[in-house]
Amino acid sequence: MSDWIPFENASYQIEQAFLIAEDNTAVALEQTIVTVYTGSGGKKHLSGTGMVRNILLVEISEENDDLDLVLDFGGEYKYRMVTPTISGGKVFSPKTKSSIRFAPVAPWHQIPESEFEALLGQLKFL
Repeated sequence: MSDWIPFENASYQIEQAFLIAEDNTAVALEQTIVTVYTGSGGKKHLSGTGMVRNILLVEISEENDDLDLVLDFGGEYKYRMVTPTISGGKVFSPKTKSSIRFAPVAPWHQIPESEFEALLGQLKFL
């Protein structure tokens, strides 16, 4: 999977990040950071973290089995991860935010600016 990561080894602050369900509901992530690193065999890997209001994650997951993740690095660098692995705590207090971790299970897809803007216009944020 190393050929699809166009960034150098480093940590990157994400401008916008959100989880999207098939029905166009979405949940925003805050303070999202993606880390690119080279693992054994010289292959690049990617993982990330972000803060989410737990109750919203539960709400979007109740009606949807699969969630995609959209990451906006700024400028032309906007990507969609199809059904990444997502893990986090199990705190359900309505006002609580906690960190989730995510990692791709397949290469991500770059989103052209026009498609990204159209996507934002279709989303219903919880």
